[in-house]
Amino acid sequence: MAWENWTTVTEFVFKGFTDRLDLQVTLFVVFLLTYVITVVGNLGIIAVVCLDSQLQTPMYFFLSNLSFLDLCYSSVVTPNMLLNLSSERKTISFAACFIQLYFYATFVTVECYLLAVMAYDRYVAICNPLRYPVVMSQKVCVSLLAGSYAVGFLNSVVFTGFALRVSFCGPNVIDHFFCNWPPLSKLACSDTRLNQVLVLAFGGFGEVTTISVILVSYGCILFTVLRTGSVPGKRKAFGTCASHLVVVTIFYGTLIFMYLRPSSSYSLGRDKIVSVFYTVVIPMLNPFIYSLRNREVKSALKRAVGRIIISLLK
Repeated sequence: MAWENWTTVTEFVFKGFTDRLDLQVTLFVVFLLTYVITVVGNLGIIAVVCLDSQLQTPMYFFLSNLSFLDLCYSSVVTPNMLLNLSSERKTISFAACFIQLYFYATFVTVECYLLAVMAYDRYVAICNPLRYPVVMSQKVCVSLLAGSYAVGFLNSVVFTGFALRVSFCGPNVIDHFFCNWPPLSKLACSDTRLNQVLVLAFGGFGEVTTISVILVSYGCILFTVLRTGSVPGKRKAFGTCASHLVVVTIFYGTLIFMYLRPSSSYSLGRDKIVSVFYTVVIPMLNPFIYSLRNREVKSALKRAVGRIIISLLK
């Protein structure tokens, strides 16, 4: 039975990126700077949205929660990765590995559904502007956010629960930099076909559902905008959607490449690079994508900086 072999492996060892010490130092510095920028950028977005009265709208409510999720799933992976880059022995306990897998899967799933909710929000704002305050009331926004978290936690409970039923009896070296299921499954001593089916089923359902909502929402937005005669109106509509579309394209593109394909096609060396992109780089880029392409966020940031400067000069 799978449960009998749980105590066989008590810890896992990460192979990481390279055995060369000079490259490990370089990677440590690069990833540390990236993580600091990620934390500052996402906390900055959250603070600006919470403190600026002009950003108290559903769009920015969801944006601040997107920043929170980016901060969370980056923090699930990056600090441990930095610790391993600075350590000679790159280990993680059995329990900590599956805790990391659980929270990583949770936050990524929640973000998928939140991006779909954000697309729906833009659809209502542009296609039904008169009904927007009623349709996207505070109660509805909180319910949509809570629903996204509920789906994420439930999905991860089922997935991680079945992953824990797999036997790990050695070897224990994970050819990766965090506890991601594809490289972890290669260490299994028992059959993992059910787990692969669950990844494809849950991942496929989530991806198809959320992508469908996004495509339908933006299809309706495009149709509505093209019917609008005003050029400034078109520019404003496309401007509010452009940042979200960039984030959706990058995020979903990497996830589809990583998980919605047969396990036989996994290439661990290539997948490490892709994993770095969506666990480290994307959470850093999102605040810049939204702030640099959004006039209201840029104006709010300027007002916040101005208030800080004035308070320092007093």
